[in-house]
Amino acid sequence: MLISEFDYNLPERLIAQKSVEPRDVSRLIVVNRKTGTIEHKHFYNITEYLLPGDVLVLNKTKVFKARLFAKVHGLEKVVEVFLLKSIAGEWEVLLGGAKRVPVGSTLEFNSELRASIVNKDVKEGTARIKFQQSDNHVLEYCEAHGKIPVPPYVHQDPADLSKYQTIYAKDIGSVAAPTAGFHFTPELLDKIKKMGVEIEYITLHVGIGTFRPVKTEVVEEHVMHSEYVQIDQDVADKIQKAKQAGRRVIAVGTTTTRALEGVAMQGCGAYSGDINIFIKPGFEFKVIDGLITNFHLPKSTLLILVSALAGSELIKKAYLEAVELEYRFYSFGDAMLII
Repeated sequence: MLISEFDYNLPERLIAQKSVEPRDVSRLIVVNRKTGTIEHKHFYNITEYLLPGDVLVLNKTKVFKARLFAKVHGLEKVVEVFLLKSIAGEWEVLLGGAKRVPVGSTLEFNSELRASIVNKDVKEGTARIKFQQSDNHVLEYCEAHGKIPVPPYVHQDPADLSKYQTIYAKDIGSVAAPTAGFHFTPELLDKIKKMGVEIEYITLHVGIGTFRPVKTEVVEEHVMHSEYVQIDQDVADKIQKAKQAGRRVIAVGTTTTRALEGVAMQGCGAYSGDINIFIKPGFEFKVIDGLITNFHLPKSTLLILVSALAGSELIKKAYLEAVELEYRFYSFGDAMLII
């Protein structure tokens, strides 16, 4: 497949800069895979498409203020240090100006927080750094001094981190929000639960893959990055029980989809560890029967994922209608339900 097959034109004015309030009044496009039909609703209408016995699975990962700035000791230079994930006592980071910062340099965040550059990959713009302090100390510094890691198409940082967070975020570790979940309010989740829908939570910490566009012309040549996944045994059991009973499992977000399908490929239910999965047309979904998601960037792995589920032509048709009807796109934008 060629990446050009997953392209579309989007006027810049349709890129949402913040969520609507209340969040569940955002618009919802409903894509039916069996009938090929497309409907236009509001997100609070999602209850019309859920059934008693459905299992709705959400990603409870929590975004932290991952964008930091540090002075390079001896160079009188300030660089951006975008924390990605902690690995065996070191942090993988996106390092601004990586070409001009030598390995072994000391990064001075303040008088109490310093790190040394262990190695770097100039081509990828990444580096491994080692802090002199614990991860807990680093995360406390992030909370006090870090900047919210909003995508580059969002031109102004939100007033506070809660604006770039789901209402059920719990497990700290993501550098990008699982934005499909933005549309839920406590009242809507309560209403869904009272309908007899089971609501379950897993964790996938969103990582560097979110920031990596597909640079290869051939889709299959793109290299994905692994992400940490946690699925508890009781959640795995409930999902398996639903599948055995013929009840639907509906994922909230592409992150939840990658977690569920990636773990299923390992041949297990409960799981704790890294998962690396690239879902593209031809993929055989073993777990999810439906998906709540946002609108994704052209030529992105996320657009490829939803095309794998609903079919490329139906997704193209839905996106075309969404543009014509001036839906709001990307992280803070409107939603799509694929059933």
